[in-house]
Formats: sequence, C-alpha cells, structure tokens
Amino acid sequence: MKKSLKKSNLTGWLLMVLLVMGSCNNEDSPVLEEDTSIEVAQLVASDEADLISEEIANIGEDVYATEEIRATSKSFFLSNYLPDCVTITTVVTNDNKETTIDFGEGCELPNGNLLSGIIHLSYAKDMEMASKTIDLSLENFTFNEVAVEGGATLERKRSNENGNPQSNAVASYTGLWPDGSEASFTGNRTREWVEGYGSGFWADNVFLISGKGTYTNKAGDVYSRETISSLRRELSCRFIVSGVLEISKNETTVSLDFGDGTCDAKGMLTYPNGETEEILLRRFNR
Repeated sequence: MKKSLKKSNLTGWLLMVLLVMGSCNNEDSPVLEEDTSIEVAQLVASDEADLISEEIANIGEDVYATEEIRATSKSFFLSNYLPDCVTITTVVTNDNKETTIDFGEGCELPNGNLLSGIIHLSYAKDMEMASKTIDLSLENFTFNEVAVEGGATLERKRSNENGNPQSNAVASYTGLWPDGSEASFTGNRTREWVEGYGSGFWADNVFLISGKGTYTNKAGDVYSRETISSLRRELSCRFIVSGVLEISKNETTVSLDFGDGTCDAKGMLTYPNGETEEILLRRFNR
C-alpha cells in the first residue's frame, strides 16, 4: 500500500467506485462526490479486513507448523516469524492440544503490523495425522487498533497432491475501527505453502491463496471478492506479487491484477468497459 496517491491514481480509484456503485454518470454532482468519498473509505476498510483475516490464519498456521515439524522430524525446530514479545503456551487435555498465542498489550510483527490480545488454537494432539481440523478463536484481540472478534476453522493437510502443506479455511470476523466504523467479513480460502516449509527462516515462505470472501459495512453494503488467478504471497515482500482478484458490488465487477511477480505496490485495474489503469494498492499504506 502506498503512503500517498498521485492524482491520476486517485482518479482511477474514484472511477472504480463510481462504476462499482452503479451511480449516475455526472461526476460533477456534489452529492455524488460526497457518496464517492464514503465508498472509497469502505474499499480501504474491506482491503484491510482481508489483510486481517489472512494474517490471523498465517500466525495460527505458523505456530501449528512449528509443532508439526518438531513431532514429525523428531528434532528441535523453531520458526523465527513471531518476535520475542509473543508468549506461546500449549496445554494437553485428553486427546487435544490447546494453544494460546499471546501478544500482550501490543507486539509488532516483522511486517510492521501491531497486534494485541490472544489467538486460541485447538486441535488433536496426534501430530502424525495426515489431515487435521484446527479451531481458531480470538480473545481481546486488536490488529493495528482494529478490535476484532470471531474465529475460523482450518482443515489442514500435511501434504496435498503437490506434496505441499495446505489449509482450507472458513473464517468469520467482525471489526470495530478506531473511528467507530464497524463491519463483518467472511471468507472461504485455500492456502498452499509452496516454498520455505521447515526452513526456520520466515522470509523464504511463499504461499498461493485462492477463494472467496465478503465485506459488509454497518450500512449493509456488501463487497464480494473472488480469486480468479491464485494470489502469490511472499513473506519477504509486503505486497501480493501476482494473481488476479475480482471485486463486486451489486451487479458490477472490476478486476485487479497484482502483476508479474515484482515486489511493488502496483496493480492493474480493469473496468467493466474493458479499459485498464495502473494503480497503487491502498491495502498496503499502513
């Protein structure tokens, strides 16, 4: 995400919102300009919500994978993704393991995101299982000052048809932003760990992500997001480096192409009429 937008990029975003909202074509209308500014803010929040959901799943899987690798390789393994300010505690109860990932009153991740509160994980204690259900829930949790409630269920395979770890997640969260705005966001996504599994070095981890999600603001406006071409996330880069995402509201859809693998904040937006424009991605401006 950028820290500032050039005028042409801002114009592109405003045009996208006008198309998505199905509004009238008079861009000089004061009422339309006011409505557009509100919708731009909602698009920013929907992107942030998507980032929150993905980061929560990433943390849960990183902690689980650490235990899995230790158990299956019969040797000590430690991931270096979570900093020392995070406290991880695991308790074995009957046939399950209950793990708490505690960020205290504030803990900054390597990518700059600031988290507080607790992520709870619950899963079967048999680490030799080829597939497993991981239940994830939150307690007094904040993500960059957004108060988040809810949870997710991750169906995790140690090895998919490509020989890689993979998880299918169903997530449902609500968020309260510092400015008082509220939203709910849900998602069904598949996440394949294609590079870096077991290396112990977080920056070489690479994931391919696909799926669908929705973002619903306080007014009831629903934004749908669907992966058309798998999104490639490299933890060494702050940006999604490739893949195509479609964003829809009502009957109108725009697509966003994240590029050819270059680590940058650029994306190519395609409008319903086929016109394209390069934009700077808002979701990474924090």
